[in-house]
Amino acid sequence: MPGLPKPSLLTDARPVASSLGLDPRIWNWRSGADRNGPMPANYYEASLSEWPAFGPLPGDQSCDVVVIGGGLLGASAALHLAEAGLDVIVLEKDHIGSGASGRNGGQLTPGLARWEAGTMAANLPPDEARRLWRFASVEAMELIDSLSARYDFQCDRKRGHITAALHPGHMGALVEGADARRQLGDRAVRVIGPHEVQEYVRSQIYHGATLDSSGGQLQPLALLRGLVYGFVQQGGRVYDGTPVQEIEEGAGGTTVITERGTIKARRGVVLAVHSSTFRFLPEGSTTLPFVTYVAVTPKLPMPISELLPGDLPVYDTQFQIDYYRAVRDNRLLFGGQGTGNSWSPRDVNNYLLERIRTVFPQWEQPALEYSWGGISDVTINGATDSRKSAGKIPVYIVHGWSGHGVAQTVRIGKAISDDLTGRNDDFAMLTQIEHGRIPLGNFLAPLVIPVAKGMFGIKAALQPSDMVSF
Repeated sequence: MPGLPKPSLLTDARPVASSLGLDPRIWNWRSGADRNGPMPANYYEASLSEWPAFGPLPGDQSCDVVVIGGGLLGASAALHLAEAGLDVIVLEKDHIGSGASGRNGGQLTPGLARWEAGTMAANLPPDEARRLWRFASVEAMELIDSLSARYDFQCDRKRGHITAALHPGHMGALVEGADARRQLGDRAVRVIGPHEVQEYVRSQIYHGATLDSSGGQLQPLALLRGLVYGFVQQGGRVYDGTPVQEIEEGAGGTTVITERGTIKARRGVVLAVHSSTFRFLPEGSTTLPFVTYVAVTPKLPMPISELLPGDLPVYDTQFQIDYYRAVRDNRLLFGGQGTGNSWSPRDVNNYLLERIRTVFPQWEQPALEYSWGGISDVTINGATDSRKSAGKIPVYIVHGWSGHGVAQTVRIGKAISDDLTGRNDDFAMLTQIEHGRIPLGNFLAPLVIPVAKGMFGIKAALQPSDMVSF
């Protein structure tokens, strides 16, 4: 799209209607918005300048690579492929930012979904574990910084994050995790006690924490738009409002079929559709989808530094984790929960307000101005599922982020480009992780997830010192 404006962050959010199409299972809520009116924008969309729609596929086309899905994974793969000189088309069924990439908590944590350093060290030879950890931590964070500098876009990137222990027994697991990272050559994390935690989080419920200088936070929709902006600067084409019906692999090439036309891919196809991947996997999915929730407060009645003096994002260690961080204009973003079915805005708001009161009881009357839901997916073993078809025109597929993939989606997008252009075998490294099938996973999630949560919840109640998080 010639003349695509660079995404711009506003000083604060505006009470505007959303211009993004949404999955019917999810919603946006804003205090004071007309329930019978148009869907309000979530906080991320409301705090960015207006962004044009790209328009649907105009008819049959051909290119080197078709990227299906306009989220962070697809945008990163497309941008890096375009930088390598390939002709790339991105297809998005809704709009750029409609899915998880424009709706997540915006926290940057190292690891491959739920595979942290200890898991890698336990499952891989030492050299491979070090390589995978570096890929999913330092390289992922540095790539975001490099891209934002290269294309000169803002995404409110801040460095450092805290994992806070809700039970004294959880400190053992945090120490083991920090030690595993040192074993893999990573010295960016250190363990702190309950008194030092107060320098970063003014809450009395934590018994210590790990302080990680390699993670951080950002505005995820701003990052996504920045990547798409860079892709368009490289001559890439984006078509939204264009659902893909089928990927047809044949002897003469691979064809992506939509209602509005077909695209012949000469070099490859990237399937980057997150929890919708099951639609293109005839052999069965390897993930279960779940719904998670985020809210943003109005401007706080006191400086945000009275709650978060270190201005670092926080995860905790309870079974249903809380995560929160300061955002622009003296507001608090707070998220959590994972459900098989989508909760209502009222239920979500009540739950998150109760969690805020638990963490910060000194805040007498917390309120919310924005809340929304988003869909993620989880694999059985907790690692992201990366695969590549064996055909002459390969199809790359990645899904199963477990709600922990903001930085890693960007890094794996580059790995796909590097694999297709023969630069390295980083993506092949990811495909070596084996995954179990979950027959009818997308349909069973509303039943399976509550049962699994109940079982783990009972375990957490009986053995509170064991750290199990969802």
